[in-house]
Amino acid sequence: MRVLTHTVTASEDGRMVKGILRGSLQLSYTLLKSLKWRENAILLNGQSVHVNAIVHAGDIVSVALSERAPREDLYCADAEKPDIVYEDDDLLVLNKPAGVAMHPKSGDASAPSLAAMLTNYLGKGSVPHFVSRLDKGTSGLLIAAKSGYVHDRLRRALHSSDLRREYRAVAVGRVEPPCGVIDAPIGRAEGSIIRRCVRAEGLPSLTEYETLQTNNRFTLLRLRPQTGRTHQLRVHMAHLGYPLAGDWLYSTEDKALITRPALHSYELWFTQPITGQELHFTAPIPQDMQRLMK
Repeated sequence: MRVLTHTVTASEDGRMVKGILRGSLQLSYTLLKSLKWRENAILLNGQSVHVNAIVHAGDIVSVALSERAPREDLYCADAEKPDIVYEDDDLLVLNKPAGVAMHPKSGDASAPSLAAMLTNYLGKGSVPHFVSRLDKGTSGLLIAAKSGYVHDRLRRALHSSDLRREYRAVAVGRVEPPCGVIDAPIGRAEGSIIRRCVRAEGLPSLTEYETLQTNNRFTLLRLRPQTGRTHQLRVHMAHLGYPLAGDWLYSTEDKALITRPALHSYELWFTQPITGQELHFTAPIPQDMQRLMK
């Protein structure tokens, strides 16, 4: 169980405990609401205290971050170990292989999934907290927090200077213009629960793109999403007229070329929310995408 502590400063003298928890420790309203009813979850100088108690300079506020009940059905002793790029006390950075779903299908918890792999690695009773998700066919880097608190902190940092993501993609054709910004709202396509499309009443969606390499059939792109809509990169490139190779939903599938949409989460920059450490990782472009550019 993760325990956070904070020493009250002179400028915080006279504030309430809940102000310290919400401000200095950045607990969400939902987390604070759940913790304040748990015995000994919130302490002031080692003593259980109500969140409305007044603090003074030098006081020590601590909070024990207990977790929600784990999904026992996710634990499988035979699950493969995930590809771990980085791990510390608060989080992991994983390199997800293409073809592995984030979570098992409803009613089939035994199906291979990244959640099962991570639960097996962390141990029975653990609760995986993925900060973002990748489609089953998408490979590459993502962050898994070891607590709801760290997950919440990182989720709030998404699409800010504290957490940036960059993708590599292979699009069909020679992309023109070779770089630019796609500013086109995305919403659900009529008649489908999966497919998305650009539509006027959709949610604001912004993607930066840049050509890195071309051949006579394909373009290798750097993609930087500035928002996080479902299928955003796939939808935006299809809208531009250059769908991703292998994208069965927004283009034409050709398994002889590649068996999944040619999209890879290539690079991550983020600030570790507990330690403040600046972290940076890359994951090599998979062979199935590299073959398209030869």
